Amino acid sequence: MTDFNPQSSPYTPLTPFSLNMKLSQFKFKLPDSQIAQYPSENRDECRLMIVDAKTGDITHRIFKEIIDYFDDGDVMVFNDTKVFPARLYGNKEKTGARIEVFLLRELNEENKFWDVLVEPARKIRIGNKLYFGEDDSMVAEVIDNTTSRGRTLRFLYDGPHDEFKEALYALGETPLPEYITRPAEPEDAVRYQNIFAEKEGAVMAPAAGLHFSRELMKRLEIKGVERGFLTLHCGKGNFRDIDVEDLTKHRMDSEDMEVDGDLVDIVNEAKDNGKHVCAVGASVLRGIASSVCMNGHIMPYKGWTNKFIFPPYDFTVCDALVTNFHLPLSTMLMMVCAFGGYENIMNAYSVALKEGYQFGAYGDAMLILR
Repeated sequence: MTDFNPQSSPYTPLTPFSLNMKLSQFKFKLPDSQIAQYPSENRDECRLMIVDAKTGDITHRIFKEIIDYFDDGDVMVFNDTKVFPARLYGNKEKTGARIEVFLLRELNEENKFWDVLVEPARKIRIGNKLYFGEDDSMVAEVIDNTTSRGRTLRFLYDGPHDEFKEALYALGETPLPEYITRPAEPEDAVRYQNIFAEKEGAVMAPAAGLHFSRELMKRLEIKGVERGFLTLHCGKGNFRDIDVEDLTKHRMDSEDMEVDGDLVDIVNEAKDNGKHVCAVGASVLRGIASSVCMNGHIMPYKGWTNKFIFPPYDFTVCDALVTNFHLPLSTMLMMVCAFGGYENIMNAYSVALKEGYQFGAYGDAMLILR
């Protein structure tokens, strides 16, 4: 069970002008039974909690009814990153010890260098060779230590890059978050992926988008709700434990992102026309915050972001956010609290726990309206 006691005060009250947020203010107990292990049967039929950030009022709906809160000319912004099968299992040379390798990103296409995490890390040293596949057909050599669990691997594959990537991914499995304790299943390759996913590079799905079915997307289009896309390749750093109590001292891992001119035009026109702009997911909210300029507008941006958002934070572009229910002490929870108001969100989480909402990537959703 993740730490929480719904009978006691679920959070430490935050003064409106507090600038020194503490990690412990985002601690609560979450029963294992409320961490979703599977998605809802249909993408758009999970539960949806509506939170009015101005009043704190809460309404309970079904996700596909989200359409009732948006009108012609409003904009929804999605993250079109695509999750790749990043978790592999191999064995170490000579000893045959089973090793988990989690692919983070390709560092060099020509030399087939990859940044990875390994477990158990203590057994993997520079110079070791790792073998993958039933016939050990894929071989990698450890060429560097990057962190306590981080390694740089060079895959020893003689063939075109596209062929190598296909062979590598065929050995991998869907990188479900560690709080989903069951093994990955074939269906996860579809369900742990947004239907609009296009640009490969994520090891974590932008979970808020998982609730959007083709039917719901079509209904939103018919109603005149505009859609735009940015790309932010969600990394494993989102689940990295925060080891400082003073949040101003925490440093986020950098993630590769792009906001292009098409999205800039869509969002800025909506802002100029007084329409709503909704971020679908914390990754979108962070991406937009990383590209904001003057007068509530955004500008094109391509590069890396390590922006860490926690209360208080002044959002000037988005006035609505679709998000899942996040785990205690997570950076995503902190960002949601910054958007919806700390006391509003922590109160909503207390209600969600009492009402049996499901948490995590496969869990239920929240729509925050400002």
